[in-house]
Amino acid sequence: MTARASSGHNRVNALTVDVEDWFQVQALEGAVSRDSWDRRELRVVRNTERILGLCADAGCRATFFVLGWIARREPALLRRIADGGHEIASHGLEHRRVDRQTPASLRNDLATTKAVLEDTTGMAVRGYRAPSFSIGARQFWAYEGLAEAGYAYSSSVYPVRHDSYGIPDAPRLPFRPRNAPCMVELPLPTIAVGRLNLPAGGGGFFRLLPYAASRWAIARLNQTEDLGCIFYFHPWEIDPDQPRIEGLRARSRVRHYLNLDRMESRLVRLLRDFAWDRLDRVHAAALATPESLPLWGPTTLRRAR
Repeated sequence: MTARASSGHNRVNALTVDVEDWFQVQALEGAVSRDSWDRRELRVVRNTERILGLCADAGCRATFFVLGWIARREPALLRRIADGGHEIASHGLEHRRVDRQTPASLRNDLATTKAVLEDTTGMAVRGYRAPSFSIGARQFWAYEGLAEAGYAYSSSVYPVRHDSYGIPDAPRLPFRPRNAPCMVELPLPTIAVGRLNLPAGGGGFFRLLPYAASRWAIARLNQTEDLGCIFYFHPWEIDPDQPRIEGLRARSRVRHYLNLDRMESRLVRLLRDFAWDRLDRVHAAALATPESLPLWGPTTLRRAR
């Protein structure tokens, strides 16, 4: 079931949710230790259920990239997502960046998370999103692990310049990693302006900039370029009452807390203004015939060990 856009944009876009709780994000990493996670207030259930309600009201389905850590503790939430007709995909086990893992630890992470998600829902898990888009040009070995674990696609590359992620020269359209041609990478969307790619897929920019900026970017993708958008956000972003961590650097504080009180109303507008569906259905053709996609990857690739 696909939401019908009210603004005349006929292209269907992919709505994706990275299911992690407020204390598991990279912006708080230096202030919140992993050892404290089990003692923190879990707010992900109520926030994700609110998102499920927004999707139901808009008549759309989405892809939920879920942490294995959350699936183990809240299996009923996972089943509610699946029962709503949404796609369940992997966001890794404990939100560990790919570029801080070894090939061996990542293989264990990928296999364990896939098993947890599939055992809980009884449904095949095909998709993966690296925490913080942390598959960079030096981490293409990760695709070998993804293929080995039985994933069909990844949505982990952002073709932009950013201080903590991004491959600026990566393709803007779906491609196959050169070292794992059975895999499909679905990059986050960008708007090409000269030699720059500007991010157009949600995240912190959706809260930072006026809603009109995101609406313009998605409309340009849909109408001018005839491309669908892959939009992402997190359950904690609709929770302005979440606990506040003191002593954060200014950049981390802005990235995590700015405009949380405006996020839900903006999402309501977004779901009304454009058509949305699950990522696997929006890109069904690419996933069905991956051999039709171009190969791409750094010219010198590190092999997984």
